[in-house]
Amino acid sequence: MPASNPRNEPWSAVNTVASTTAGSNSSALSRNKLLDNLLRILTRSAAIAVLVMLGGVILSLIEGSLPALKTFGLSFVHTESWNPVTEKFGAAAPIYGTLMTSLIAMLIGIPLSIGIAIFITELCPPKLKRPISTAIELLAGIPSIIYGIWGLFVLAPLLQKYVQPVLINTFDGVPGLQNLFAGPPYGIGILTAGLILSIMVLPFITSITRDVFETVPPMLKESAYGLGCTTWEVVRHVVLPFTKTGVIGGVMLGLGRALGETMAVTFVIGNAHRISSSLLAPGTTISASIANEFTEADGELYTSSLIALGLILFVITFIVLAAARLMLARMRRAEGK
Repeated sequence: MPASNPRNEPWSAVNTVASTTAGSNSSALSRNKLLDNLLRILTRSAAIAVLVMLGGVILSLIEGSLPALKTFGLSFVHTESWNPVTEKFGAAAPIYGTLMTSLIAMLIGIPLSIGIAIFITELCPPKLKRPISTAIELLAGIPSIIYGIWGLFVLAPLLQKYVQPVLINTFDGVPGLQNLFAGPPYGIGILTAGLILSIMVLPFITSITRDVFETVPPMLKESAYGLGCTTWEVVRHVVLPFTKTGVIGGVMLGLGRALGETMAVTFVIGNAHRISSSLLAPGTTISASIANEFTEADGELYTSSLIALGLILFVITFIVLAAARLMLARMRRAEGK
């Protein structure tokens, strides 16, 4: 037998270690590649599942709405009458109530939410920042039915006794505003529903606005303060321009909540299928109409009309979200220029 060469032993050991390391690296790479492929398949499947579910919802709404749409046609959208006895249905009153209550909620909720976010991020003492933020976030966790009960038994009587009579007397004889605040003070109505919705959307808009305000680089604000700017000027010329995209996103989230809210609105809006020029009069919304009447719908046309209301609400929500996306895209293009 040939004698082993001691000089080759270290090199053989090195080769053995190198081959072992290369094998382990190859195994690790194969395993990582397999995991990457698995992750890609799972995430793609999740995205496709969302699209499939959305498509299923759209198809089911269209299929369920066909009897009503074939019977009434486009008149279903602009007809106010809603009579299950004679099977005459129109969506004008629920559409009007949905849009008006959401508009009132946004007119009240957006300034309050942005103001609270500005106070928390710019003016609030450090000891109060966390308690106030926690209290705002807790509002989002209150069930909508609790808002409805509170609105019916607490807010509506207060409005009926103290607020609505003042509004009626103040705007009596004022052109343009007299009709908006006319009629007896019911307590419940479109204005009350809008106030409830403004409270419900406030925590969503406030939380998002506060978070995006905190992303502003401190150097920008300190530079503005160093130039002699006031807090209002810093907020107006530095904070809001830097975070306008996030603020609009928060507003759109709150608007989506206002458009689709059901139980709280059902308690306080009065559930009357009619259009009134007065905000103090009872009305209804699409979601409230569906929640109130779906279990009582005994005919095909009645059920189809309620499903058609759901389809209209879906279309309104889609239009709002699409408009928000277009607005954000234009803002990004303007910033790029």
